[in-house]
Parts: sequence; structure tokens; C-alpha cells
Amino acid sequence: MSSKAKPQTLTPLAAALAGALGACFSTAVVYPLDVAKTRIQALPKSKGKDDSSMFALIIRIFRKEGLLALYSGFGATMLNTFSMQYAYFFFYSFVRNSYISRITRKLPKGSKAPALSTAAELLLGAAAGALAQIFTIPVSVIATRQQVGRVTKPSSITLPSNASEVSELNADDSFMAVAREIVEEEGVAGLWLGIKPGLVLTVNPAITYGMYERVKSLLLLAKAKGGSSDKMTAWQSFVVGSLSKTLATIVTYPYIMAKVRIQARSADIHDDDPKDIPPPHTYHHSGSKHPGALDVLGKVFKREGFFGWYQGMEAQIVKAVLSQALLFMSKEQFEKWTLAFIVLLAQMRSK
Repeated sequence: MSSKAKPQTLTPLAAALAGALGACFSTAVVYPLDVAKTRIQALPKSKGKDDSSMFALIIRIFRKEGLLALYSGFGATMLNTFSMQYAYFFFYSFVRNSYISRITRKLPKGSKAPALSTAAELLLGAAAGALAQIFTIPVSVIATRQQVGRVTKPSSITLPSNASEVSELNADDSFMAVAREIVEEEGVAGLWLGIKPGLVLTVNPAITYGMYERVKSLLLLAKAKGGSSDKMTAWQSFVVGSLSKTLATIVTYPYIMAKVRIQARSADIHDDDPKDIPPPHTYHHSGSKHPGALDVLGKVFKREGFFGWYQGMEAQIVKAVLSQALLFMSKEQFEKWTLAFIVLLAQMRSK
């Protein structure tokens, strides 16, 4: 069989497609968890003793709003996930492969490129994440608002008892309607709400993928020395992916929570005795600017203390770990399918 028809590695474009499909699959599987964790993060914490756990909130949403409420914003989230992951994996694969090729050219002929340092993995991941954020964040803002729903009045903002009731206002929450509303209330720049914390949060996938690649290379090296397979099993991918994502989430969580609040309609809720929330479809900040990440974190610290910065972190970790582990596992499988599809196309063209 001709080796010409068998590509040995995926191109950046194919690797991006495999990664994006894997991300959509993993996000779809855990989507109700995503809706619950976003609502917990977006709204100020109640001073009561109600159960604000993610699974209790899922049950409450199901009972009060129905099954479809657990999939609010599903279309926008899938579009955001695909575009974000496609852009990230494309930029990451392209930048990483280019960097390795550049190193290899400087080595003696036939020499293998050394494993990238953790610092190099982080820098490459951060650069890829920043580029992806700039192009995809408008869809993220729309998806967040669809998931959280509408706050009808200040007295209805407490968690958790009203967290599943914020969507009950009868209004058009379709993708285009929410986009128009954002432009009316925040201006065109409103579609890029949260871009600054989003750029800061590029260290999250950078830490995740940097750790994953580093631990993966060490594991495969150990397996090679022991005469075992030179590929990780699905279980090993799950464990390594889970540990990597958990660490990244803990380090960056305050900014994750701040970004959600900036993008949600609840960003205009300031304190325990808020003024009337500006009506929808009118410009909200004629005499002020939209709260930034430091503004949000400052208000949360004043109201709830240091631990307020970690409201909903348990939900974030559960959702993120499951989603990321599924992503790592499915990405490798999708890479195999993508590679097989490329081989099939190459064979068809050669006939």
C-alpha cells in the first residue's frame, strides 16, 4: 500500500476539527450541569440556608421550568463551543507544530526534538487562547444570557430559591433577539463583554493543556521504557485530564465567576439594597461604565468575603472535570476518525 495515501499526522485544520467535535460532544453530555453552574455563578448568594448545590438546583429548574429549561441556550453554547475549540485547537496545533519544526531544523539531521518545557506549553496555549477569545466571545455573551435568563426585580435575585425562576419573564430569548438587546443596552462593544477577564483566563487552558502534555509525555516515556504501548488508555487520559483541569480551575476561578457576572444581565445588581434595574432594550450606562472584573470581585469581597470569590466552584469543577476529561478522551477518538476520513479521501483521489 502506498505510504503517500496515508498521512501520519493531522494537519492543524484536521486537528482543530477533531478537537472541536470532541468539545461539542463533551459539552452536550454535561449541558444541564453547565446551565446550573452558570446560574449559581451569575447571581449574588443568598444569606439563607437554602441548598445551593448544583444538583439541587437542577432538580428545582426541572420542577419549576421543565426539561427544556435545562437546555436553555443550547444552540448558542454549541456554536460557541465549536467555534472556540476549533479556533483554539487550530491556533494551538499550528503554533505548537511550527515551534517544534523550528527547533528540529536547528538540530543535527535525524535527531528528535526534545519535549517542550512546561513554560513553553503555557505560552503557546495562552497565545492560542487569546486569539480564539477575540473571535468567539460574542457568542459566549449571548449564550450566558440565555442560560441565566432575566432578573425581573432586585428582590428576586437571591440564590438559591429564585435561581431557577429568573427565566420566567415572557420575552424573546432567541439568539438574534438577545444579540439585539445587548447592542441596545451596552452598545456594539457589549458583544465583547468579559473580553479582559477572558484574555486573563487564557492561562486556564494553557495550564490544562500544558500539564496534560507534560504528564502525558512523562507517562508515555515511562511506558516505553517498560516495553508497554506507546499510547495512553482512555482511563489514563481521563485521569490526567481531570487532574489538569481541576488545578487550572482552582487557580483561575475568581476570574471565571467575575466573567460570568459581567456577561449576565445581573451585572447591574450592585448590593443588598439595589436600585431598580434598568429596563431592557434601553442603554444602561449613559452616566457610568459597565462593571469590570475588578469591580465585580471588589463588590463580592465586600459583601461575602474571600470565599465569595469561590461561589459555585464545586459546580464549576464537577462540570469542567467531566467535560474536559470527556474532551481528552473523545478528541483522540475523533482524531482517529478524522485521520481515517483523510486516508479515505486520499485513496479516492488516487484512483
